[in-house]
Amino acid sequence: MSRAFLLSLAFLSACARPSPPLEIFGTVPGFQLTSHKNASFDSALELKGRVWVANFIFTNCTGPCPRMSSQMRQVQDAAKDLTGLRLVSITVDPVRDTPQVLAEYAKRQHAGDRWLFLTGEQADLHHLKRNVFLLGNVDGQLNHSTRFVLVDRQARIRGYYDTSEPDSIARILSDIRRLEKET
Repeated sequence: MSRAFLLSLAFLSACARPSPPLEIFGTVPGFQLTSHKNASFDSALELKGRVWVANFIFTNCTGPCPRMSSQMRQVQDAAKDLTGLRLVSITVDPVRDTPQVLAEYAKRQHAGDRWLFLTGEQADLHHLKRNVFLLGNVDGQLNHSTRFVLVDRQARIRGYYDTSEPDSIARILSDIRRLEKET
């Protein structure tokens, strides 16, 4: 048998194997914040039964936030056929990131209706980042993670994606599609 034939056979065999299920890292309890539309946001109502991606940013960041927002837009654009998908960007700077500021930022990012920008009380945002999404310590500074968090329809955290890794967007898109196929 030729080497090309053996490689083709190995590739087909690998493709036929089912992927292992995504790990479960925890569950996101319901939370209430304020959206960039200056409306009350209740995750139990707005995200129930949906696959969604979360990240933590602040609008005047000159570090990784512009890259992360650009990558979130890539996810939005690449998954436009998945009408149930939601994208959720939560500020770590609620003093400056008022609903009006978040609305302007959303417009600059070309955020569609499925991409939400949220703010709230500092203590609530810190709790979400540190204790719910498990994204590290919060020391009162404007710090944030550079990871996206993938959440399934049952509000379970199913993946973390370091946005500084070159394949992170391809991996999260693949995993979003896997979760969208689950019932």
